[in-house]
Amino acid sequence: MDFLTLLQVLDSSLRLATPLLLACLAGLFSERAGIFDIGLEGKMLAAAFLSAAIAATTGSVWLGLLAGVGASLLLSAIHGLASITLRGDQIISGVAINFLAAGLTVVISQDWFGQGGRTPPLLSGGRFEPLSLPGAVPAKEISQAGPFMQLYSELLSGHSLLVYVALLMVPLTWFVLYKTRFGLRLRAVGENPAAVDTAGISVVGLRYAAVGICGVLCGIAGAYMATALQAGFVKDMSAGRGFIALAALIFAKWRPWYALYACLLFGFLQALALRPDVIEGALGFKVNVQLLDVLPYILTVIILAGFVGKAIPPRAGGEPYVKER
Repeated sequence: MDFLTLLQVLDSSLRLATPLLLACLAGLFSERAGIFDIGLEGKMLAAAFLSAAIAATTGSVWLGLLAGVGASLLLSAIHGLASITLRGDQIISGVAINFLAAGLTVVISQDWFGQGGRTPPLLSGGRFEPLSLPGAVPAKEISQAGPFMQLYSELLSGHSLLVYVALLMVPLTWFVLYKTRFGLRLRAVGENPAAVDTAGISVVGLRYAAVGICGVLCGIAGAYMATALQAGFVKDMSAGRGFIALAALIFAKWRPWYALYACLLFGFLQALALRPDVIEGALGFKVNVQLLDVLPYILTVIILAGFVGKAIPPRAGGEPYVKER
C-alpha cells in the first residue's frame, strides 16, 4: 500500500468517524451527569431526516442543520422528562426514542415526499461542501505532490465544516468537563448527586443541561450524515452508529481524548470495508467483503462484553435522584 492510498483510507476514516465522535461526546456529557442514553441512535436518525427534509425543501443547509438540532433536542427533552422529572427507567426511555424515530422518520418522509421513505437528493446549497484549506493541491494533481503536501491536501483539507467542528469539540469537551466549574459540578452529579444537592446546586438543572448538550451534539451528528456524508436521507441511515458510539464511550472510559481515538478506530474499520482492495493487497489473498462490513459491529459486541478491560461508569449513572426531605 503506497502512501497516498494510506492517506485516502485515513481520510475516509475521519469522515466516517465524525458522526460517531459527535454522538460519543453527546453520550459522554449525558452519562457523566448520571443519565444513561440508549437513544443516541434515535436522535441521530430524527436529526438526519429533518435536516435533509428542510434542506431539500428550503435549499438551505443551515436551516436543515437547525431543524436537525431541534428534532434531537425535542427527543432529548422527552428523555429528560421521562428519566429526570418522572424518574422513569432511563434504558426503557432510550429504547422508546429509538423505536419512535425509526418509525416516524419513514412514515413522515413517505407522506412528505412520496419516495419510499427517502428525501430528494440534496443539491448545492442544501448540503455542506468540502472546504479546501489555503495552499491545498487539487485532487487531480495530488499524485504529483510531495508526501507533506499530500498529507495536507488529502487528510487535513477537503472536509466539510462539521468534520472540523467535531474535532474541535474534543478539546472543548475536555476543557468544559475538567477546567470549568460547570464541568466539575456535572461530573459530581454523576458520582454523588446528594452531595451536589447539599451544596445548594440544582441536580435537576445540571442533568437537564447535560441532556440538552447531548441533544445538540446528536443533532449535529445526524445532520452531518444527511447533509455532508451523504446527500439526503434514507431509511435507517444511522445504521447502528448510535450503539457503536456507546461502545466507543465505554472503550474510552468516559474520557474525551480516548473517545476520539476509539471513534477513529471504528471509522478506520468502516473505511477498510469500503476499500477491500487495500486489505487484499496487504494480505496477498482475497477477503470476504461481508466480513469487513461487520467488523465494527463485532468490535462493538466485544467491547460491550467486557473484553477490553474494566470500565467503571459514573456511580450514580442510571439512577433517578430523589431529594431527601
